[in-house]
Amino acid sequence: MASCQKLLINGRWVEAHSKTQLDVINPATEKTIASIAIANEQDVNDAVDAAKEAFKTWQYVSSDERGRYIEAIVTKLSEKRADMAATISSELGMPIVLSDMVQTGGPLTGMLPYAALAKSMDTQEHIDNSIVIKQAIGVCALITPWNFPLHQLIAKVAPALAAGCTMVVKPSEETPLNAIMFAEILQQVGLPAGVFNLVTGDGETTGNALTKHPDVDLVSFTGSTSAGVNVALNAAPSVKRVCQELGGKSANIISPTAPLEQAISDAIISVMFNSGQTCVAATRVLVHQSQYQQAVDIAKAVTETLIVGEPDNEQSFIGPLCSAKQQQSVLNYIQTGINEGATLITGGLEKPDGLDKGFYVKPTVFADVENDMVIAQQEIFGPVVCFIAYQDIEHAIRIANDSQYGLAAKVWAETQDQAVDIAKHIRAGQITINGGNFNYNAPFGGFKQSGNGREWGAAGLNEFIELKSMHC
Repeated sequence: MASCQKLLINGRWVEAHSKTQLDVINPATEKTIASIAIANEQDVNDAVDAAKEAFKTWQYVSSDERGRYIEAIVTKLSEKRADMAATISSELGMPIVLSDMVQTGGPLTGMLPYAALAKSMDTQEHIDNSIVIKQAIGVCALITPWNFPLHQLIAKVAPALAAGCTMVVKPSEETPLNAIMFAEILQQVGLPAGVFNLVTGDGETTGNALTKHPDVDLVSFTGSTSAGVNVALNAAPSVKRVCQELGGKSANIISPTAPLEQAISDAIISVMFNSGQTCVAATRVLVHQSQYQQAVDIAKAVTETLIVGEPDNEQSFIGPLCSAKQQQSVLNYIQTGINEGATLITGGLEKPDGLDKGFYVKPTVFADVENDMVIAQQEIFGPVVCFIAYQDIEHAIRIANDSQYGLAAKVWAETQDQAVDIAKHIRAGQITINGGNFNYNAPFGGFKQSGNGREWGAAGLNEFIELKSMHC
């Protein structure tokens, strides 16, 4: 990947003004696999200027043509799927089989509908004596996270393209290589220069310059709540639109009527997936007190069947955490849970057997957790599950809602209707009912401190649209 130390600005890979670089580390080997430039304020200015100039014409490109570009990107990305999955596995640490299925396959599934949405977009309607038209909002700053890097990149780029926006993308400095590959794909399909610009770097230098820029009309950010607050503060002076998907501490209510073994197995596997580095992970598992010990026993058994191993091992389910910093943070939370008096059922502070190198953490289950404990209130972002007992469903709902976050939740019950009745009382933007599948055509986003705005589907497209009324 020869261009990994350059920036894509106005259709060309250029040297950064700053010569400062960051290393990209393979979390399984702890070795440097690439270096990227840290774009400074001048680099960001150049990228925004390119996007602003390109917007003058791109906003008027027909919706059919924009849809065809999206289709071409999906086709080319499909051809590069294996290489993309391997790249993400090397920089994130996710086992290669899962990286192909989720980190690459998922984004492909999510991107294609935007071609149809672009082509079918009704840009004008009549309301009484008024004509209301939809127009692209303008230049967008798209800032993506490290845990689902391509997934969140496409969640932002696809609707922005469909709407007629131009953009400057800043991927996470932990996992930037997939974004560079994606940028190369956009060049290969002939996307006009300046529509998509890529600047690499950290949050302090590159991210701050981008979110403060007065010519950026919208910021779409995925990351921690604390970082999201900083993004909002940066954006406030120019009153730009801010759409954010932030932290979570999701609850999983398992009704006494639910199939307990199936529900607990799903609870463990869904949290441990991606080494627990998933914003929607339902890490607070709420079980009726009459079934609590049985549930904990099932959780222990399921957890201990999960294989922690190197990403290139097709048998591995749990890989390393993304970075040494993230590994230490998760270990600190595990120690906090022990100190708070929670019962360590399995896992803990020791490295998994046979894995001396790499940022690995044992999948860990805590029981006897109270909802006011640190491990029940703060987002751990690692393979750690907390089991909490409840007295009745009303009590479970109170526990579920006793959080600063409201990104997601899960509910298990005997019937869908029972689960939906419970879910209606949970203040969260996405609720999975009895193990239902994620739907890329439905809106995704959070309540409370989990963010604002929505991604995916028509709702995600609308975030990039301005409405104009003309009264005749």
